[in-house]
Amino acid sequence: MIVLIPAYEPGARLEPVVAGLLDADSDLEVVVVDDGSAPGFAETFTRVEALGASLLRHNENRGKGAALKTGLDYVTAMHAGDDVVTADADGQHTVHDILRVADALREDAAVGTPTLVLGCRSFTGRVPVRSRAGNVLARAVFRLAAGWSLTDTQTGLRGIPSDLLGWVREQPGERFEFEQNVLLRCRRNGVPTREIPIETVYLEGNTSSHFRPLVDSARVALPLVLFAGSSLLAFAVDTVALLILNALTGLLVPSIVAARVLSASVNFAVNRRMVFRGSMTSPAGRGRMPGQALRYALLAVALLASNVVWLEALTGFGIPLIVAKIATEAVLFVTSYGVQRSFVFREHAGGRQFRPAPDTRPSNHQGAATGMESERFTIRRNP
Repeated sequence: MIVLIPAYEPGARLEPVVAGLLDADSDLEVVVVDDGSAPGFAETFTRVEALGASLLRHNENRGKGAALKTGLDYVTAMHAGDDVVTADADGQHTVHDILRVADALREDAAVGTPTLVLGCRSFTGRVPVRSRAGNVLARAVFRLAAGWSLTDTQTGLRGIPSDLLGWVREQPGERFEFEQNVLLRCRRNGVPTREIPIETVYLEGNTSSHFRPLVDSARVALPLVLFAGSSLLAFAVDTVALLILNALTGLLVPSIVAARVLSASVNFAVNRRMVFRGSMTSPAGRGRMPGQALRYALLAVALLASNVVWLEALTGFGIPLIVAKIATEAVLFVTSYGVQRSFVFREHAGGRQFRPAPDTRPSNHQGAATGMESERFTIRRNP
């Protein structure tokens, strides 16, 4: 069992956590990734290494996601078949809770059900305002974007079964959005999850956290923002075409149909290439355009029928066409996003959708370490 801790200019809590883990469970190995911290933090990492942790080092700061991927690469090469618990370096995850997540992984392995274990805080008691507000915002955005609810969308305490290491590693993102992308893709990729309640710990007002509420929440919400932009573009095309065609012909329903065909074509192209591009760029998603187009057409027909019913009903009550159009599109926006995310542009189809990590255990550790010492990071080990 590996405990992986990405660390960027960590505070004083890193050392006691590492020491506590190594003292509590002899089967654990702790791997710490120095994500390009300033030279003034070198002593901290030297002491952590002296405690018995394996130390990986980035030459420059690359982000939490990049640090986690570096650690996962190391585990895959040096400890193939081991499960991984990821924890933060700021002391917000107690030794007790980290060990509980590790035990949960062992329980799942014993019954043959690899599950992504999430240590989730309840955010009760004395919680900093920015953390409480950030969690409320993050949960709302996550629920809308992912289609399922999670108590703590920002948790870095996660148990990753060895079967899931390859799948987690291939998710996009180099900074905090990497962890969010993993969660956003769980349901669509058939990855099971379960929550374990953990203690809510904030030290010194959470000043040690490198999470930036506005910037990093924007990264998390980016797919939803892009979808909104794409929808606004389609709405503009649809509205202009509808007004022109209705003015020229005086026929509302044919004008609605023609305008929707035009705007739907624009919306499909933009969403496929920009909003849900993961389904196109991933190996499993390449060449799937015919299926995506068919599913999108089915959705477009359903939305068109709903659009016609709502517009006819609203205009029949004397509401101006432009007002009725805006109201109708607002109602259908959330439904359209959810269906496109989970049905139209799903990245995989059916069956076991994550790829188990291959057995890449080297014939000897020295050879593997030599192969991994690259420009991306430097590995330091105790003799």
